[in-house]
Amino acid sequence: MVNLSGKKALVTGAGIGIGRGIAIELARAGADVAVHYPPSEEPPTTTQRITELGQKTFAVEGDLREPEVCRDVVDRAADALGGLDILVNNAGVTRFVEFLDIDPELFDDLFHLNIRGYFFCAQQAVRHFLAAGGGSIVNLSSINGSRGFPRAAAYAATKGAVDAFTRVLSTDLAPRGIRVNAIAPGSVETPRSWVEQPDYSREAAAQRIPVRRVGLPADMGRVAAFLASEDAGYISGQVIHVDGGSMALGGG
Repeated sequence: MVNLSGKKALVTGAGIGIGRGIAIELARAGADVAVHYPPSEEPPTTTQRITELGQKTFAVEGDLREPEVCRDVVDRAADALGGLDILVNNAGVTRFVEFLDIDPELFDDLFHLNIRGYFFCAQQAVRHFLAAGGGSIVNLSSINGSRGFPRAAAYAATKGAVDAFTRVLSTDLAPRGIRVNAIAPGSVETPRSWVEQPDYSREAAAQRIPVRRVGLPADMGRVAAFLASEDAGYISGQVIHVDGGSMALGGG
């Protein structure tokens, strides 16, 4: 079992969905976890679950579209936990819109949160990692960053940027004891699946996935915990597709 005992982590966008699943799995592996959530959400119940698992936790609110807020969120998390060893950049938005209907406001909103927020959270976290002698960053990407998908021009572009950011940052930071990797989920069922896709069907989605089931937030969480651990000490600069085999179909 992955062991993160004594590690201190910040997971952005950890109130619901994949972020919540990751935060809980990091805590299950023994890490203390700060839980970030955006101003548009209520304070998350994720902290209650982490406390039940016996780990220290802290909820921190902030709009990560703003670089100064990114710095503040990271610093507050590190102060509350007594340091920082792991950053999981997860907070983001998903929008599937016809290409001709994508306006500058939507485009900027996607890029400001899905990649600019990652960049400046990572920048501040690295300052803490260097003081501690090392650390690990896990970025959340998407299989849509590696394949063509209808109505996803702007969203997929942000995830392609996350993949490139992950690879380049890993080469900059690996010699300084900091590893950087990304998880690219396929279809993952979250509460938003039912809201954002009115015709969503778990059974129909599963039939398009080789393993014949839809992913769960905990599936992403277990991979994140592994990548953040010393068990993955020789892995850096990788984008790991966690998709039930979907990419093996050739991008279908």
